[in-house]
Amino acid sequence: MKLTFTAGAWSLALLLAAGGARAQSVLKYVNPNIGTAHSRWFFYTPAAVPYGMAKLAPSTNGHYGNASGWEAVGYDTRQNSIEGFVHFHEWQVGGVSFMPTTGELRVKPGDLDGPATGYRSRFDRKNQVAEPGYYRVLLDDYGITAELTATKRVGFHRYTFPKNEQAHIILDIGNKQGESSDVTDASIRMVDATHVEGFVSTYPKYVKTYDPTGKVNMYFFGEVSKAPASVGAFTAAGTQPNTNSATGKGAGLFLNYKTAAQEKIELKVGLSYTSIANAKANLQAEARRLTFDQARTAAQATWQRELSKIAVEGPDEQNKTKFYTGLFHALLGRGIASDVNGAYPKHAGQVGQLAASGPAPRPEFINTDAIWGGYWNLTQLWALSYPEWYGNYVNTQLQVYRDKGWFGDGLANSEYISGVGTNFVGLAVAAAYQVGIRNYDVNLAYQAVRANELNWRNRPFGSGKMDVKAFTQYGYVPFKEGYKQDQGVWYKTDSTGAYFSNSHTLEYSYSAFAAAQMAKALGKKEDYAQLIKLSNGWQAILNPQSQLMQPKLADGTFAGNFKPFEPWRGFQEGNAMQYTFYVPQNPAGLIAAIGRDKFNSRLDSIFTASAKTGFGGGKEIDAFAGVNAIYNHGNQPCLHISWLFNFSGQPWLTQKWTRQICDEFYGTEPIHGYGYGQDEDQGQLGSWYVITALGLFDVKGFTDARPIIELGSPLFSKATIQLGNQNKLVIEAKNTAKQNVYVQAAELNGKPLTNCWLYRDELMRGGRLVFTMGPQPNKAWGSQTPPPSAQ
Repeated sequence: MKLTFTAGAWSLALLLAAGGARAQSVLKYVNPNIGTAHSRWFFYTPAAVPYGMAKLAPSTNGHYGNASGWEAVGYDTRQNSIEGFVHFHEWQVGGVSFMPTTGELRVKPGDLDGPATGYRSRFDRKNQVAEPGYYRVLLDDYGITAELTATKRVGFHRYTFPKNEQAHIILDIGNKQGESSDVTDASIRMVDATHVEGFVSTYPKYVKTYDPTGKVNMYFFGEVSKAPASVGAFTAAGTQPNTNSATGKGAGLFLNYKTAAQEKIELKVGLSYTSIANAKANLQAEARRLTFDQARTAAQATWQRELSKIAVEGPDEQNKTKFYTGLFHALLGRGIASDVNGAYPKHAGQVGQLAASGPAPRPEFINTDAIWGGYWNLTQLWALSYPEWYGNYVNTQLQVYRDKGWFGDGLANSEYISGVGTNFVGLAVAAAYQVGIRNYDVNLAYQAVRANELNWRNRPFGSGKMDVKAFTQYGYVPFKEGYKQDQGVWYKTDSTGAYFSNSHTLEYSYSAFAAAQMAKALGKKEDYAQLIKLSNGWQAILNPQSQLMQPKLADGTFAGNFKPFEPWRGFQEGNAMQYTFYVPQNPAGLIAAIGRDKFNSRLDSIFTASAKTGFGGGKEIDAFAGVNAIYNHGNQPCLHISWLFNFSGQPWLTQKWTRQICDEFYGTEPIHGYGYGQDEDQGQLGSWYVITALGLFDVKGFTDARPIIELGSPLFSKATIQLGNQNKLVIEAKNTAKQNVYVQAAELNGKPLTNCWLYRDELMRGGRLVFTMGPQPNKAWGSQTPPPSAQ
């Protein structure tokens, strides 16, 4: 058989062949089923390429949507019927479901507890295969084998039917999918016997909250390998046989066939967020001559290449599964929103055009969940080996700044969808500058970073940080008890203060530090002075008696009725016990304020206690199970805390606790994946595992003028890392074993390291970083000179 590949597909296929055993071994360690008992809409999308727009996956509960915003949605390992295969999976974006069936025609998906009420089908997970870039399942009720794969912007389906006089493919585009909320408009039509096109518009919950004049549009242009015998349409109003188009809520088509035994019908579906024409152009550019098998080969070659940028070796197979599944989720989480021609979705359904920038590849525009906490995992991983995606993130945010005048933390087709009401984009952009990612207008970037920290006039609600005026006026955000709920607005924030006052004060202090370092680098002396002063706002809310962060009123007094373990009151998604350690920009200052011995004993006792509950919410399947705990690894505000011992003279405790978190919080089961039902937030917890398993981290998220890398306890005997600057770094851990968690000695390129940290630019030169491990701490190593914490 002669294969016809595009040039890109040929190169990927050759890469797959050349990768040999090592490349194959990387893919086999990715298990997309891990953590699927409680996951977000993007999470279970195996039929995709890294950062793809086309993210195809089965849905067990997609049309139910996401009532509370936190329960598992899309695919849940505890559910045993599939209602369709959906193309779009992003934060607040979902739509376009296809489903093959046989027998009596049904055009409603049906209920989870009664699959026969609709077209959904039961399935057995023994007959399911999920790999990076590929998915296959047997639909028991129909005897149909469904397979999925994708290119960046094109989804591929292959359905193998039994012999049947009544076979159907249901194109259900007019119903809510996942987090995208209700459909406001939809249209689908057969262009000719084998081509279909359409669109769906939705008004997601967070768009309604944060960017109410916005909308999310999804477009598609599809090609089916066999013309149907007949076509019918349906809407919320009912079914219309022998009709080839439908519009409005509930719109869809059904394609009717008579199939022979083992007959295969394939579909290619070009996707776009801008227009049907661009969906067609994306299909033509990426998949015009690709068969399903060729697309699968190319997709899996892409995953081999990207995952293999960090190759780990060692005898522990379970740790490799955790590592590569975490890396898979990190590379899957965000998704491109721009087309092959550079068109991208602007606010309220408009279309923008990304400008080319010389010979370098044009940055992609991406959809993204909030970067809240991402500086302790995702951006560090991007900066290590995937700098093009850090650059895409920065360029996306700068395009939104040009278009709308403000950064937006979370984005769905340029619409603001923060979800947390704050905004760390300025910090992430400043850190990109500090690590040398500068493929953008630096002056514009600084202007936007400064505005994010200091500007409050005419600030739109969706850009977050609505209490910037209060923070700059008081040096902290005043606590407003009455804002717990105001006129139906939960956890209100405005220019006078906030209910989440303490977490905001701590967050804004940190991001002010990041902006200050960028200001200093660019010679903005007055800005630096103002921002560095604001970076110490945490001092205003640290109660010297309790030595805990306590909500403070506008008159300078601490709020009464203070309960250290009480979540939400003053602290978003956490409590005072957790947030007191949220001073990443100045650990030395926090340690001095508490006292080093007391700091160490308190922090060590916190981890000793939290280890008994799995470092978070125990075994309760609830994303918020740990918000009232002493420590909660399942959510962002705590992710740097285990690394603080490096600053307090006891680096062996960072080695101990980071290793134990890797061993016990992370699992390899569908229910115990990232804790028990914790919130993966588009790859953040997976990224934390990856960088921590390598023994590398930065509490400050690379915001220093000269960023550092802190050293921990590497899990693997050897890791070979292709750095983003094309240098190679090999990390070796001699005598590594489950009980050998402590660093006895370390060296870089033959030179002994006496500190538990080094400057990042030294690491990025590549070479060999060698640790010698042992079962007991060497308290002399790395304890004399803490990482810099200068203000």
